Amino acid sequence: MTQAAHRGPFAHTVGSLLNTDGRAHPRENALASITLLLGLVAAITSIFSGLHVISSWTGLAGLLIGAVSQLISATTGQRFVTVIGMGAAGVGLYLGLSHGGLFPGWPG
Repeated sequence: MTQAAHRGPFAHTVGSLLNTDGRAHPRENALASITLLLGLVAAITSIFSGLHVISSWTGLAGLLIGAVSQLISATTGQRFVTVIGMGAAGVGLYLGLSHGGLFPGWPG
């Protein structure tokens, strides 16, 4: 009786929260996690105006990888993580652009 099996209230892992359909999706989980990581880096570095190059490039990469992740995502958990990461990446990109752009010293 697999329906009656219960692992306890704290038995969830990151994979089980992203794979709500019960199947493994390593590529989709990796893309969602990378999008979230890039978004966090972009948002955190956008606070400091001297790090505008890092925040701009990581924000741009987060948005592009997030778009691919949205196209191939299989579960709602993956889409949730991707949207949060893309939002943070967008904030980092836009603030990085307002602090100086993608290239150091540009426009010069």
